[in-house]
Amino acid sequence: MRDLPLPTLPLSDIRSPRRSLHRRSTSPADGAASERVRFEVVWARDAGEILEAQRLRYQVFAEEMGARLTPPAGTPAGLDVDVFDPFCEHLLVRAYGHDGEPGQVIGTYRVLTPSAARRVGGLYSETEFDLTRLRPLRGKMVELGRSCVHPDHRSGGAIMALWGALAEFMVRNDLDTMVGCASVSMRDGGHFAASLWEKLRHTHLAPIELQVRPRLPLPVNELEHDLEVEPPALIKGYLRCGAKVLGAPAWDPDFNTADLPMLMRLQDLPARYRRHFLGV
Repeated sequence: MRDLPLPTLPLSDIRSPRRSLHRRSTSPADGAASERVRFEVVWARDAGEILEAQRLRYQVFAEEMGARLTPPAGTPAGLDVDVFDPFCEHLLVRAYGHDGEPGQVIGTYRVLTPSAARRVGGLYSETEFDLTRLRPLRGKMVELGRSCVHPDHRSGGAIMALWGALAEFMVRNDLDTMVGCASVSMRDGGHFAASLWEKLRHTHLAPIELQVRPRLPLPVNELEHDLEVEPPALIKGYLRCGAKVLGAPAWDPDFNTADLPMLMRLQDLPARYRRHFLGV
């Protein structure tokens, strides 16, 4: 990615309040001890905060996962940047330090609103899937992407904080549908991903009128697809919230992942999650 001075986010068409959330968690250093872990969840307001998210994304995607990133020319080392970033809203989670002040960004999502998608010319997901059948939903549909959490904070609190802020954002801006790609590692050659798709297509496949087609399909029939598998934690969380898989996975050779197209609508949130995230 690059150290170009990114433009200030186009906030004129959205309303993104700053908020803080708190949770209790077990101290990693002492399983019997409990400490109060506090998170601040904020929407990035300037280029500096976006750079923090891009730095975390680089650490997770490139350094941890080994992705081959192709940032625009001139991007400084150590950042994950693409052409969609200047058009997106960037949601950040910071963990409070021992001094009581919010510290580094430890979790992030980026959100592409319908109006921003029109400005940039489409969704990132459209580089991987033919989304023609989703056209009737586009007016109130956001795309979620580039989600990641620092490895020291993957116990659940950070992602729940992110989801709570996303739900508020959706309601506040009269949006009702979220779409995105959920990535599954292909370090085993793709057998886990193929087996996961085989399982989910029987249990969580969207109706035909919402199904999409991958542009570079994962060759499922050439892989083992009858393994006993469980969805990764993030995908399992989406499914519990009522998400549907929109079709067969695409293969992303740069990230070495199989990407499942997923869609979640607020109206499909189970009652307990509606109470948790929306307070209704």
